[in-house]
Order: sequence, then structure tokens, then C-alpha cells
Amino acid sequence: MEDKKYLTLAEVKDIITERQGDGELTAEQKLAFEHSQKFARVDTKKAKKLVKELLELGFVSETNAVKIADIMPTHADDVRLIFSKERASVEKKDIEKILSVVEKYL
Repeated sequence: MEDKKYLTLAEVKDIITERQGDGELTAEQKLAFEHSQKFARVDTKKAKKLVKELLELGFVSETNAVKIADIMPTHADDVRLIFSKERASVEKKDIEKILSVVEKYL
């Protein structure tokens, strides 16, 4: 079984930028690069720090931390949507913690 690593859009953009120097990008890589350029809201360094800080909260999974870093939600409803597939709902105080962490990186 291969290990999966979740990447933020900022990290994807950096990886594809590096690979551009190696030669022509595939159609999928070009699409991923365009998407990452349009929608990455923070740089790689900030994105990694944000994901790390969200994981330290203890109730945010790596998957959701990366989604939060990509979306950079500013409203509680946006956070609830990210956690909508989870079995347990996120409490209001936890949502406020997430929003306060995200606010530091905007």
C-alpha cells in the first residue's frame, strides 16, 4: 500500500513549477498548475504552518486541515461545509478556534 500525502494548492503549484524546468508538462499537469495559480490563497510556507497549527488543535484531520488551508474560510458556515462529511458535528467553539487560526494567515 502506498503512502498518501495531502498537499495544499500552494505546494502543488511549487512542485509543478519545479517540474516545468525538466520539460513539457502533461495536459493534466498544466490544468493542475492553472488551478493552483488561480486558487492558492497563501504561499507554501504559510500553508504548511497553517496546516501544522490546525493539526495541533487535535480535532482537525490532515485532510480537513489541507482543505481549510486551500479554502481559507472566513465564516462559520464555510467551516461547517468542510466538516459536513464527518460523522460528528463540529462545535461552535471549535469552529471559532479554526477561524481564529485562519485569520492569522490572511
